[in-house]
Amino acid sequence: MRMSRTRREALFGGLCLCCLPTLGRAADAFAMEEIGPGIFMRRGIDGEATAENADAIANIGFIVGDEAVLVTESGGSHADGAWLRAEIVKRTAKPIRHVVLTHVHPDHCFGASAFAQDYPTFIGHHGLSAALDSRGEFYRGRLAEVLGAERAGTVVKPTMNVADTAEIDLGGRTLRLTAHGTAHTNCDLSMLDTRSGILFPADLLFVARIPSLDGSLVGWLKEVERLKGMGAAKAVPGHGPTLVDLAPALADLTRYLSVLRDGTREAISTDMPIEKAVQTVGRDEGDKWLLFDSYHGRNVTQAYKELEWE
Repeated sequence: MRMSRTRREALFGGLCLCCLPTLGRAADAFAMEEIGPGIFMRRGIDGEATAENADAIANIGFIVGDEAVLVTESGGSHADGAWLRAEIVKRTAKPIRHVVLTHVHPDHCFGASAFAQDYPTFIGHHGLSAALDSRGEFYRGRLAEVLGAERAGTVVKPTMNVADTAEIDLGGRTLRLTAHGTAHTNCDLSMLDTRSGILFPADLLFVARIPSLDGSLVGWLKEVERLKGMGAAKAVPGHGPTLVDLAPALADLTRYLSVLRDGTREAISTDMPIEKAVQTVGRDEGDKWLLFDSYHGRNVTQAYKELEWE
């Protein structure tokens, strides 16, 4: 699968919004799917943010326990988060007590403001608040330019910080949270539903859509091994189908990241300038990922800057 070129503006001036959609917000493109008992997900679309789609790119959804609801991702804007909240209310009267903010990128956390009325615990990696301090207002401003200030949303920081692991009890249903080392970003959080065994690695796992490197390439490969050890057979990636077999999905991700690492190391060892490396490293992966031309060059640049100091 290969899509046509999308504009470099998707990177928002070098600070990645990590995947912004282009497709219109067609009603049939935003159906909630029950992927497991009490687990509802919506697949995000691939492209750039527009006023029509409200930055609804990420796979977002919620998990229902015997007593309460946990939001797995809040959405890409206040408008997207409000859509998700309405979908929850349609399906259950149980209170929304937890909202997980898996990392700093707007498509995963800017819907949080839509849940403020529920007074939930906002859960994030211990590094998320600092990341939002650094980037949050920039992201908010760029979203506001596209969507309008009211629809864009505001920066919401976690009220519960996960430094290592933590557990959330929804009543007969326990979610196990893990704070990861620097990988996709420097504040990645994953979650395992112990009832279903489904893993929610967020953007530590991309399927079909090209991974976006905004943290550490070496660190990401390390955290992939950690995900393998969590004992899950199925997973909900941050982007792609709402439920996948974990092993082959991680194999595809590992292949791409390894090609990126090995090709960049070779370029550095031969004193290839970074500009040429961007044009040559990993090009054989081009027909395997959506939005390759929009994000691969930036991935090579990030990898080069990291690996040249090994």
